[in-house]
Amino acid sequence: MDYKKVSRYVILGILFFLPVTFLLFLYPATHNYQPLDIVNESVVDLEHFISDSDTPIVLKDHITVLGFLGAQPLGKTIAASNLKELVYDKFKGFKRFQIVILMPRGTEEAVKKLQAEINSYEDMRFWHFVFGEPQDIKRVFYSLKSTEDLDADLATDYIFLVDKDLNQRGRLDDRTDPEIEKNKPVYRLNAYNCIEVAEIKNKMSDDLRIVFTEYRQKRKGEFNSDTRRANDLNSQNEEK
Repeated sequence: MDYKKVSRYVILGILFFLPVTFLLFLYPATHNYQPLDIVNESVVDLEHFISDSDTPIVLKDHITVLGFLGAQPLGKTIAASNLKELVYDKFKGFKRFQIVILMPRGTEEAVKKLQAEINSYEDMRFWHFVFGEPQDIKRVFYSLKSTEDLDADLATDYIFLVDKDLNQRGRLDDRTDPEIEKNKPVYRLNAYNCIEVAEIKNKMSDDLRIVFTEYRQKRKGEFNSDTRRANDLNSQNEEK
């Protein structure tokens, strides 16, 4: 018996069947995952805002990471850099994805300086700064559910995830497994802190992937909306 030839076939067989087996294990998880919660509905779309884009920047029909950098954007360089490196660079190739930052009018020149700090001449087509009056910025912000308010400069380190249907996404129960086992009180995750690298790198990245998977399954007709815990919006309708 040619043991070398047999060994070669065994190795080739393992190399072929191992990935197939791995995919079979993943298949049930892909179709039975828990969709990301809707924590708030009817987010206000972008009206009365201007940008340097040739087409109007809107939230509807996009998966949007929404932020507010305020009247002193250069003071938010760390938050913007984290957002660019940990979110934008990772997801800019996904269909209908965008980052939108709401800015007060009059900050256009400061925004150009901030862009020079963070973009490194990379493709920033899916990152938009839009400019509006303070009341318009507040109108959008207060349509979101947040435990943190805007500061006096109309800024916050928190960013928000808005889906194509103008629903704010997050987690109605953000407890860890040990916290659940200890029956700790339920707490929510409505927004993500840009300064907390672990929160953006882990929680927000995971949540964005879930939303992209949901819409991909909807396009394929595979999405089962019965798994959504939509009724929790009513039972946990907390004040901002």
